[in-house]
Amino acid sequence: MTMTVIALVGWVTAWWTLLYVLIVFLSPGFAVLFVLPLLYSLHRAVTQLRYFRPALFMRRILRAYPWQILRDVPHGLTKRPEVVGKHYGWFEFPNPARSDQQLPLVFPQHLRVEWWARRMAPRARPQLKDQIEIVWFAGDPRFVGLIAAPTSRGTAPRRLHVIEQRTDAQTGQRFADWGATPEDIERGRRAGVHPVHL
Repeated sequence: MTMTVIALVGWVTAWWTLLYVLIVFLSPGFAVLFVLPLLYSLHRAVTQLRYFRPALFMRRILRAYPWQILRDVPHGLTKRPEVVGKHYGWFEFPNPARSDQQLPLVFPQHLRVEWWARRMAPRARPQLKDQIEIVWFAGDPRFVGLIAAPTSRGTAPRRLHVIEQRTDAQTGQRFADWGATPEDIERGRRAGVHPVHL
């Protein structure tokens, strides 16, 4: 969250600084040179605003669920028939109530998924695949989760991304079928999930 605020302030400051330099110190002939930097810094500032909602959602998830460090989590980029709507990759985690059952959590948005997709690709180089052999996970696969790759030393999470449960309610799968108790559902609500198909 702190980095999101710092980046937003930085891009807004860059835009105003460029505009100030152009207006105060340079002649109008230099305006052509400043068009692209001004447009780019404006674009980045607006894009940075889109990162606030996921950052706040990540904070809610981390307040409700602790980090777990998992090894060799099944993942892929293929479409899953049981998942509703578009998704940009998936990880499978064991159901906390039934460890023999695997539940997919998907990347629901394309924003900031490129790093993960390059490492999840079937033809990715082994060095890239090794970077997600161990993942940090906070959440409940029946509702929502936060996934992160470890730092090079493995001491902290980085590349945080929200992944969601998007299994179709039409398939008959309900939270009660997955062993979710009212306490689990309440904990999911505290994390920001509002389950529709109980």
